[in-house]
Amino acid sequence: MTENLLQLLQGVFNGISTGSVLLLAALGLAIVFGLMGVINMAHGELMMFGAYTTFVVQNGFKKLGEPWTDFYVFAALIAAFLVTAGIGFLLEKGVIRHLYGRPLETLLATWGVSLIFQQFVRSVNWVILVGLVVFSILYFVGVWILQKRPNWESIRNWAIAILLPLSLAISVTVAVLMAQTYKIAVTQPWFGAQNVDVTAPKWLRGGMEIGSIQFPYVRLFIIALTIVCVISIYLFLEKSPWGLRIRAVMQNRQMSSCLGIPTKTVDALTFSLGSGLAGVAGCAVSFLGSVGPNTGQNYIVDTFMVVVVGGVGKLVGSIAAAMAIGITSYLFGSQTFVTLFGPQSPVAGFFTFFGTTSMAKVLLFLAIVAFLQYKPAGMFPQKGRSVEL
Repeated sequence: MTENLLQLLQGVFNGISTGSVLLLAALGLAIVFGLMGVINMAHGELMMFGAYTTFVVQNGFKKLGEPWTDFYVFAALIAAFLVTAGIGFLLEKGVIRHLYGRPLETLLATWGVSLIFQQFVRSVNWVILVGLVVFSILYFVGVWILQKRPNWESIRNWAIAILLPLSLAISVTVAVLMAQTYKIAVTQPWFGAQNVDVTAPKWLRGGMEIGSIQFPYVRLFIIALTIVCVISIYLFLEKSPWGLRIRAVMQNRQMSSCLGIPTKTVDALTFSLGSGLAGVAGCAVSFLGSVGPNTGQNYIVDTFMVVVVGGVGKLVGSIAAAMAIGITSYLFGSQTFVTLFGPQSPVAGFFTFFGTTSMAKVLLFLAIVAFLQYKPAGMFPQKGRSVEL
C-alpha cells in the first residue's frame, strides 16, 4: 500500500470519526427538529452539559482509585444521557411546550436559553444550585398542587403572579443567607470560564497501527458508540410502542390525539430523548479536546447542516450527510488533498487555499447551498400525506 493511499485512508478514517460525532449530535436534533418541528438553538449547550457531566464523573471515579478509573466511561455515558434528558424534559415543560407552531419564537427563546446555559456553567456554585433547587421546589410543586383545584383555570394567572415572585424571593433569601454563612466555600465557581480536560482511560489510549498510520482507539470507540446509538434509536422508533406513538404524532397529531395517544407526553419524551442523545455526543466530544462553556457552539451549525442536508426526520439521510460532511471537512481542512496530489499539481493552489479549517467550512457551506438548490428537501425527503399538510 503506497504512502499516499495510507494518508488518504488516515484522512478518511479521521473524517468518519468526525462525522460520527456530528451524527451523534444530529440524532437528537433530527428527532427534535424532524419529528417535532422545533428549532432548538440550545442543542449545543446540551452537548456541553454532557461533556461537563463526563468531567464530573471522571473526577468522582478518580477518588475511587484503580481499577475503577478505567471504567468511568460507561458510567459517564449513562450519567450524561440522564442529566441532559432531565434538562431537556424541564426545558420542554417550561419553555418549548408553550411555543409549538411558532418556529421564530422557538428559535429566539432557545437561543436565549443557550446563552443562559453558557453563563450558568461559568458561574455555577453551591449558592446558585441551592437557590435553583429551592425555587424549583416552591414554584413547580406549588403549581402542581394548585392544578388539583377544580377552579384552577380561573385562578391560574393570579396564582402564578403571586407564586412566582414569592418563590423567587424565598430562594434568593436562602441563597444569600447560605453565602453569608459559609463564605468562600460555597461561592467559588465549580468550573469557571476556563476549559477543563477529560482524560481517556488506559484502554482508550494509543491506537491500532497499520503500516505507518495509526487509528486511535478513542476515535474507534466513538465510531462504535455511534453505531450502537443509531441501531438503538432505529429499534426504539420502529419496534417499541412509544416509538410507534412518536411516529404517529409526527405523521398526524390531531388524529393521534383522537385515537387516545397522549401527545403532550409524547412531546416531552421525544424532546428528552433528543436531549439525552446530545449528552452522549457531548461525552464523546470530551475525549477529542478540552471542554468549555462554548463547546456546543463549535458543533451546532454543522449539526443543523447534517439534519437539513440529510432530509428532515430521516435517519438514513442523517447518517449519509454526517459522513459526507465529516469526511469532506477533514480532508480539506487537514490539507490531505495537497499532500495526495503534490504541491506541483495544477489543483494544488485550490486545495491549499481551502486547506484551513475556516476556509474548508466556507467551501462546505457553498457546496451545501448549491446542493440545496438542486434538492431543497435534502438527500432523503419526506414522502406521504404529512408533507402536504
